[in-house]
Amino acid sequence: MKEVFELWPELNWIKDEELRGNTAKTWQLALERSVLTADDLKRIPFTLLVGPDLKVTFMDHKRSVVHIARDAGNKINEMYHGELTVDMDVLIAGAILADVGKLLEYELDKEGKAVQGNYGKYVRHPFSGVSLAEECNVPAEVCHIIAAHAGEGNMIKRTTEAYVVHHADFMTFLPFKERLIIE
Repeated sequence: MKEVFELWPELNWIKDEELRGNTAKTWQLALERSVLTADDLKRIPFTLLVGPDLKVTFMDHKRSVVHIARDAGNKINEMYHGELTVDMDVLIAGAILADVGKLLEYELDKEGKAVQGNYGKYVRHPFSGVSLAEECNVPAEVCHIIAAHAGEGNMIKRTTEAYVVHHADFMTFLPFKERLIIE
C-alpha cells in the first residue's frame, strides 16, 4: 500500500479515512491485476490517442486532473453561496479513481510501449474502473464519477462532482487531440 500512497500523495487530501483507504485499495487491486507497474505509469503517455512522442505521462495527467478538480471544487464551494456545493472527499476520490480501469485496459507491447489490450477492446476503463472500485467498497457517488468521466457519461445525468472531474479531464486532454494551432 506504501507504493500507492507514493504514487498518489493526493490520497491524503481525502479526510474520510474509510474512503481514503478504499480508494487506495482500489489502486492496489488494479496494480495487482495489471501488467503495468507504478514505474510504468510514470513513463507511459497518458493517452494512446495522440502521437507516440507525447512526453506527458499517465501520472502527470492523472495528478493534474486531481489538482484542477480540487481547485475548481474549492472555488465552487467558496463562491456559490451554498446553492451549488461540492463534496470534496467524493470529488478527490473520484478524480483519483477516474482512470484506474486503464490499468486493465492497457498492455505493453514487445518494445514496452503502452497499447490497448484485448480486454480493453471489449471493456473500456470506465466500466473496469467501476468494477474494481465496487470490489473495494467505494461508495456509489464515487463510482458514478468513474463511470461518467469519459464519453460514456454523456448518456446520463452527472452529479456536480462528476461534471468537475469530467471537465478537468477533458480540458487537459482535448487540446492535445483537437486544439487549433496558429503559427
